[in-house]
Amino acid sequence: MPVTVHRNNGTSTTGRGDAGVTKTDAVVLLSPVPQAEGVLKTIQLSKSYGSRKAVDGLDLEVSRGELFGFLGPNGAGKTTTIRMVLGLIAPSAGSVEILGREVRRNRSRVLPRVGALVESPALYGYLSGRDNLRAVGDLLGGLPRGRIDEVIEIVALAGREKDRVRTYSLGMKQRLGLAMALLNDPDLLILDEPGNGLDPAGIVEMRDLLRRLSAEGKTVFISSHVLSEVQQICSRVAIIDQGRLIRVAPVAELLETHGEFEVKVDDPERLLEELHRHEWGTGARLQGDLVLTAAPHARGRNLIEFLVEAGFHPDSVTARQQDLEDIFLSLTGGDR
Repeated sequence: MPVTVHRNNGTSTTGRGDAGVTKTDAVVLLSPVPQAEGVLKTIQLSKSYGSRKAVDGLDLEVSRGELFGFLGPNGAGKTTTIRMVLGLIAPSAGSVEILGREVRRNRSRVLPRVGALVESPALYGYLSGRDNLRAVGDLLGGLPRGRIDEVIEIVALAGREKDRVRTYSLGMKQRLGLAMALLNDPDLLILDEPGNGLDPAGIVEMRDLLRRLSAEGKTVFISSHVLSEVQQICSRVAIIDQGRLIRVAPVAELLETHGEFEVKVDDPERLLEELHRHEWGTGARLQGDLVLTAAPHARGRNLIEFLVEAGFHPDSVTARQQDLEDIFLSLTGGDR
């Protein structure tokens, strides 16, 4: 049974096991995969193109039922990582395990347990949504009766499934792509920009759907630039930059530990120099006439005590509410 990954270049790539699948092989393809707590694992995963390292020693582990965010600036190595996970390109070093099995040696066993929507779905515009799903189902080796109806309901395309896809909006095409990724009832769902083209109501529907899939035990791995949605949906995130893992942590922990304060004083440059002498203040920086800084032991009271003891009399010290986008920019250095 193949896994079909939809791409935005108008092609569908079908990942298969060994060539020449026989009836005996088909039995092997459908054999159960042992349940494992770690659904996705990368071990020192690397990919080089000449002297450039697109991915450099990436170690990740994603557990069953997680909503896991995979973040990074453009060119950070996100798509390259996803393609290696799906077996579309070979790593230069390291390995990928899905459901406890190394992907390159067990493609025919593990890839049928994966559903993926990478970039934008490749669709047949002259066919209906239902016929597009039926075509993918044929590539998957056939589907249980009624499965197409189930995924149409799941992604809220009921009533439009008989219309030709060329009449669909971008958001509807994205939902159809998600329906394709769900056809084989995967254990692991890999989504690249799942909210692309969705209106606000569609984004809320997508958010609720992904939460429901996670609650049902599916592992959802999301790569997205819409950090506000990642913050609401994901329990944990990994942030990569220039191919390297910068941070992996629960979202709640990131929001809690990256709290900063806005300090207004008469001599912000002198305060900045003083803050940089302390380990907790090395990230302090100027923003206009304000100094943005962490606090000793992450407490505003301790920061005020420090300022007074250092001879500063602040006009104001205000806790700065950070979101995931602020944290992402601080960890990756913002736009380069």
